Amino acid sequence: MWDIFITLLTQVLEGIKQFCGDWGLAVIILTLIIRVILIPLMTKSTESSARMQALQPQMQAIKDKYSDDPARMNEEMQKFYSEHKFNMLGGCLPMVLQMPVFFGLFTVASKIPQDASFFSLLPTISLSPADVFKTQGIQTAAVYIFLVVLFAVTTFIPMVMNLKNTSEQQRSQTITMGVVMSCFMLWFGWTVPTAVLLYYNTSSLWQIVQQKLVTDRVMKRVKEETEQQLAREGVRVDVVRKEKVARPHKKDK
Repeated sequence: MWDIFITLLTQVLEGIKQFCGDWGLAVIILTLIIRVILIPLMTKSTESSARMQALQPQMQAIKDKYSDDPARMNEEMQKFYSEHKFNMLGGCLPMVLQMPVFFGLFTVASKIPQDASFFSLLPTISLSPADVFKTQGIQTAAVYIFLVVLFAVTTFIPMVMNLKNTSEQQRSQTITMGVVMSCFMLWFGWTVPTAVLLYYNTSSLWQIVQQKLVTDRVMKRVKEETEQQLAREGVRVDVVRKEKVARPHKKDK
């Protein structure tokens, strides 16, 4: 199955290369095609995340109420997710669908010619920055080093873009995790084929732009709709609680 996918991915990349005339540009075009296909799923993922943020106080109340009974807490949380149609895997699905292409490019990079380039900027996209540095020196490797740094930066930025409405503790934890991940990406990006760097950097830059232009608006709209729904549900609950129940009259003696 994996071999079939690799063959298909290689053929698609070769087809795009024949169309545009450049291997590096073909990787970028492939990335953009994938991101466009994933737009509906990304929108659903964003709506799910926004709904979760709006429902966070209610979720925390359930956790606090049943903190001494984990089984009951899980039961109530599952009921809460079901009532509000919240899918725990929805936010991860777009990332999961991109992972086969990300890892597939490791193999595809070994199948394309070693002189497969990105115009005059990158003499080869099949080798890693480390290999280019060893064989061609710092002058040629400078652009590759820039891609590695961009690899780390575009990992960090999306992680910290939505920290406005989070607690100080969560913000600190996210920033720390982002720094650790970025440092790891510096090492990882130094060793992977440049084609993978082109794919990841293009995809991450798309995500950052999409988040600023589209995602923030979608999150704001969904959070407002969810909060209004919760407010209406709260009014209905209050009305029910305030209803007077007729008391039976005492029988005359």
